[in-house]
Amino acid sequence: MSTRTMKRVKYVQDLQTLLEGKQDLICRYHTHELGAHQIGSILLQQINAPRHTVWSIVKRFDRPQAYKRFLHTCRIIGGDGGAVGSIREVLLVSGLPATSSIERLEFIDEQQYICSFRVLGGSHRLQNYWSVTSLHEYEEAVSGRPGTLVLESYVVDVPDGNTRDETHMFTDTVVRCNLKSLAQVAEKLALQESTNRLSISDGSEMDDRGKKT
Repeated sequence: MSTRTMKRVKYVQDLQTLLEGKQDLICRYHTHELGAHQIGSILLQQINAPRHTVWSIVKRFDRPQAYKRFLHTCRIIGGDGGAVGSIREVLLVSGLPATSSIERLEFIDEQQYICSFRVLGGSHRLQNYWSVTSLHEYEEAVSGRPGTLVLESYVVDVPDGNTRDETHMFTDTVVRCNLKSLAQVAEKLALQESTNRLSISDGSEMDDRGKKT
């Protein structure tokens, strides 16, 4: 077995251990009671970026368009945009069978890296949508650098005229697209942060005449 393969196996084992160690949190925040006409799911996304970097993007209730590509603009219409109870109106990009969504920040925990929002209304298919997102640290298998595992669970109504399977497929596709986009944005930001730290380090080695000491 190659070294790379051994590291990948170790990563899978570590991931299983991580999830097992988070059972209380998962049961508390990612287990939802479903109504007769609702479906739910939980999705995972591995991101090769530190948790604090990913969190700096996810926690911005006032800027979901930073990684959610289906959103065009966001406007806070209630609260300050960061406190529980804040309400936002998001406009979707043109060409979609939807135009807008009104959403409320249900809770946010800076210590646990967990946040949740609920859809209050709007013109779209995700009626009564409620999601919870939590971030968990792990060590990247190949590089050994810190990474983040994102768990996102949701509950949503099954629209009239649609089956449960159709709703599941549609909603999972939207969430997966958002999570993949989050990974791209966070990994790019992590690279920029790393480059900035190197630049600062190099600068500290300069003397007053701008020459390296």
